[in-house]
Amino acid sequence: MLVGCSHGTSDLTGREVIRALLDDVRAARPDLDVREAFVDVQQPEVADVVTSVVAPDRAQDGGTVDHPGDAVVVPLLLSGGFHVGVDIAESVADRGPGSGHAAAATPLGPDDRLADLLADRLVEAGLRPDDAVVIAAAGSSRPSAAQDVERLAAALRDRITAPVSVGYGAMAEPSVPDAVAAARAVLAAGAASDRQGGPRVLVAAYLLAPGYFYDRVLEAGADVVTAPLAPDARLTAIVLDRYEAAAAALATA
Repeated sequence: MLVGCSHGTSDLTGREVIRALLDDVRAARPDLDVREAFVDVQQPEVADVVTSVVAPDRAQDGGTVDHPGDAVVVPLLLSGGFHVGVDIAESVADRGPGSGHAAAATPLGPDDRLADLLADRLVEAGLRPDDAVVIAAAGSSRPSAAQDVERLAAALRDRITAPVSVGYGAMAEPSVPDAVAAARAVLAAGAASDRQGGPRVLVAAYLLAPGYFYDRVLEAGADVVTAPLAPDARLTAIVLDRYEAAAAALATA
């Protein structure tokens, strides 16, 4: 079983986008049982979903019926962080004798396909050679998450000619508004653009779907903000790749 675990959001459009991503996974792998879970805001919680799969069934007389299954949790998150390292990691902990097995896949990013997708979103938003780009990531208190985003930024620099910097929505510095302001200051100090209106700051939303963080990005002072990453067939492929790798490791454990 594949358990697609996202952060969770109160934004109804954001919920629909994540649900559509998992529907695409189901369409690509109709043989695979795909379920949805969350680490915050929405229900069901990821630990409860995993337990419902791997815990042995109980007979009416109190005995155990051995029909537990195995589960692979795929974080629908773009980098490692607290939710991956704690919430999801704890959800796949061994539940003792008679239980099925569970494993956590790695998060969706970094991945070259995400860099391709982010570059495409920038082109769709009208990126010009004299613009500056700020990648807006959700942020985490864990350094590994920032390292994941910096790897994504390095890959994006290989794909576009505009300068690329990074800002975070929370728990890391610089904030997206500060990164936008810094990029604008660099542009203002540089050579004047030959385009009417001058160079612009574009924010590349490194977020899967609309929600709280995307709303804050829209308020960060950029000239243009790209659409979130989902839906896209490349995301479906990444989810299934993460599942396959974790499932293969689980089978040989």
